[in-house]
Amino acid sequence: MILVFRISIVLISWFSIIFLPKSSFRRFLTVTLFSACVLLAQTMMAISFKWWKTKGGVKYTVYDALSFIFGPFFAINMWVFHFTNGRFLLYTLINLVMDLIFAFGLNIFFENIGAYKLKKFKPKHLFYTAYAYSFINYGFQKLVEKGDVHSQP
Repeated sequence: MILVFRISIVLISWFSIIFLPKSSFRRFLTVTLFSACVLLAQTMMAISFKWWKTKGGVKYTVYDALSFIFGPFFAINMWVFHFTNGRFLLYTLINLVMDLIFAFGLNIFFENIGAYKLKKFKPKHLFYTAYAYSFINYGFQKLVEKGDVHSQP
């Protein structure tokens, strides 16, 4: 069941990217890969500090992380940057709502289907870290665009 879930979320997420303009994909690929690396680092820390547990041990924790990070997280990050480009307040509000939904809504769903179980991490920690990452990502994107004169509108 979990394997089907992992594959499905990646395929559905990447299917949505087909509709993203190629210019937006290229423009926001760097920040999306950067934030994926940050989440991969968080996953490594989660394994060491036992923040959450996945059935099957470390191997399945990595599978779950990769399917989430390079599935829905990747696609959502691209779409959020596409729709909020240059509008910081809108960006922060959308991230606030989405991170609240993830931490306090979807988290329950994922735990119930057996994707993972929070241990030393709580839903509020998911929210705080995800929302903090959104500001880091926005700043990183601004730095990327500042250095690339071709990306300016």
